[in-house]
Amino acid sequence: MLSPKKSLNILRKTNALIEGHFVLSSGLHSSKYIQCAKLLSYPHLAEKICKSLANKIKKNFKKFDLILAPAMGGIIIGYEVGRILKKETIFCERVKGKFTLRRGFEIKKGSKVLILEDVITTGKSSLECARLINRSKAKVVGFASIIDRSTKKSLKIKRKITSHLKINVPTYNKKELPSGLKSIPITTPGSRFIK
Repeated sequence: MLSPKKSLNILRKTNALIEGHFVLSSGLHSSKYIQCAKLLSYPHLAEKICKSLANKIKKNFKKFDLILAPAMGGIIIGYEVGRILKKETIFCERVKGKFTLRRGFEIKKGSKVLILEDVITTGKSSLECARLINRSKAKVVGFASIIDRSTKKSLKIKRKITSHLKINVPTYNKKELPSGLKSIPITTPGSRFIK
């Protein structure tokens, strides 16, 4: 397993961990943003993190049939972890603002599905994935991510998240922004708002 210190070094080295004033796809504000796409642009470094996460998933989820990863952030991570664990991996994508299965992907009735994301802050995307799984009459076995940056206050998921790395970064509603954050121009890096 890759240590948290080595993992943070990789995130910084690849500019996957950046600082500023960000509005996350959850709508919350933060002084730090984790852009896993930057990590994934260095496959030889991302592979180390994906292997470490795959080992944790293997340990925590004894049996599952399928990995479901939400687009965009989860696609490559889902592929790499699925490759390591030899599991079928599909992704869902937003159509008119809602996650849906396209491209001939399906979730078979009765199958056991792991939801895998790049970063979990509130769990909103993961819960949208869970609704797709439930509509298919399949079972969610759990939630996993490269980075878990959720807090008890922000997290909507009521189950344990298996993550490669837990990073505590405060998030704020627009009305409760600290003065230091208010003075920094806002960047909206997530994909949820793309039309």
